[in-house]
Amino acid sequence: MSSPPRAFRQSYGPSALEVERYLRRNIPLSAAMGVQVVLAGPRHVELAAPLAPNINHQSTVFGGSASALAMLSAWTLVHVALLHEGIEATTVIQRNAMTYEAPMHGDFTAVCRLADESAWRRFVRTIERHGRGRITLVAHLLADGHQTASFEGDFVALRRLA
Repeated sequence: MSSPPRAFRQSYGPSALEVERYLRRNIPLSAAMGVQVVLAGPRHVELAAPLAPNINHQSTVFGGSASALAMLSAWTLVHVALLHEGIEATTVIQRNAMTYEAPMHGDFTAVCRLADESAWRRFVRTIERHGRGRITLVAHLLADGHQTASFEGDFVALRRLA
């Protein structure tokens, strides 16, 4: 797989390469899957993975790898967006659902966008007031230019106390 283009470093947070290094250091599965951070901004995250380390017995992407990449894209969005807000928090998945729409025969990408700005503002205010908050995010998997799966997950952030 050729390397996807890297996003330009934004003045408000870590570069895509810094996020990728963070993921590989702190979530080793991302390294085993060959995850590359294409874009990591506070409102849009794109992660890519090659087929080879994620292949199943049908020569398509293993469902667990697909789910992991989608979940990781949403988790990364929360992580990067909270850094942008100046909030240090531990983020965990609380609930998730995955819908598979078509097999993926090659490299694949997960895209997560913050679609509801008011939900994000409520999430941040709740963390600031109560030390924890919950938000629901949606991510989509793409392969060969087509959507192949959808993910929805609830993430909980717990503010780290200094």
